[in-house]
Amino acid sequence: MILDSESYNLTNAIEALVEESPDGEIKPELMESVLEIATSPCRDAREAETQLRALRRQVAETAARKGLCIGAAGTHPFALWEDQRISGSERYRELVSALRFVARQEIIFGLHVHVGLDDPDKAIHVSNGMRVHVPVLLALSANSPFWRSQATGLASTRMPIFRAFPLTGLPPAYRDWDDFESRIGFMVESGVIQDYTFLWYDIRPHPNLGTIEVRAMDVQTRVEHTMALAALIQAMVKELAEHYEAGGELATYPHEMLEENRWLAARHGLDAELVDLPHKRLVATKELARRLYDRLRPHAEELGAEDQFEGLKDIIERGTGSWRQQVVFEANHDFTEVVREIVAATQA
Repeated sequence: MILDSESYNLTNAIEALVEESPDGEIKPELMESVLEIATSPCRDAREAETQLRALRRQVAETAARKGLCIGAAGTHPFALWEDQRISGSERYRELVSALRFVARQEIIFGLHVHVGLDDPDKAIHVSNGMRVHVPVLLALSANSPFWRSQATGLASTRMPIFRAFPLTGLPPAYRDWDDFESRIGFMVESGVIQDYTFLWYDIRPHPNLGTIEVRAMDVQTRVEHTMALAALIQAMVKELAEHYEAGGELATYPHEMLEENRWLAARHGLDAELVDLPHKRLVATKELARRLYDRLRPHAEELGAEDQFEGLKDIIERGTGSWRQQVVFEANHDFTEVVREIVAATQA
């Protein structure tokens, strides 16, 4: 979020902040009040964390010189979409022309994690397997309890706002790479999308980059939480890749049950009860998160990401970004105070 340093409102000032960076990319997004930073491809989580901290530091310092500041959360607590200008790129203007209000009201901020894979059919196997993990990832990342000066009652308000876009939510399961290529090719040949990047699912193979991209999470205020989620996703991908290499078959579950778990996670965050799919029973989300922590920690250690992975404990034991925002708000019912705290934690 690009913010005025006095009012803490969103500010249409992206052109003042886009600049070269040795640690990745600093670039515009759909709206002029939104800044995207992206690390370069990294060998491991340690390198990604170093780049991410450097990028945040660079944009914060640049913003400060221009009377601005930077904050990271899934939504801005009191901003209005009516006040936001659309960025000048052709893609974004065409997007607004096609989607109208759906695109204009999308003042939301997400975290995308890419993990490289070496085989297209393996990528489809991993993508299919990651679908069951989306609700827990969403619950752990929930960081958007406020919208247009309202407490929404949701841990992740960002999720239902983005759900208004076409081709969002959990992706379908694909048989293999040929099935994925055929189905997306049908849409491209029909003229309804230009290419696969117009699929905005929670998970998608990204053949141009050779990655699986996980897009389900709210952006994180704290760097350590960003890196904890990235390390968790990398460990999940490693486990599923090894499952594929061993000839394993994925369990199948009703799509509507996966979507219901996703909704429960957005509504309640880590306080949700999700359906433990193999056993068809409700289980506390924190319990599911702890099970994943215990099961995947050895994978994180093999990947050299054990330090980043430990950040999950802070989220599970001390609360998500959404919960922390609500604690600040409950003291004085002051949304400006909430954003001020977000800014401070973003730059820590």
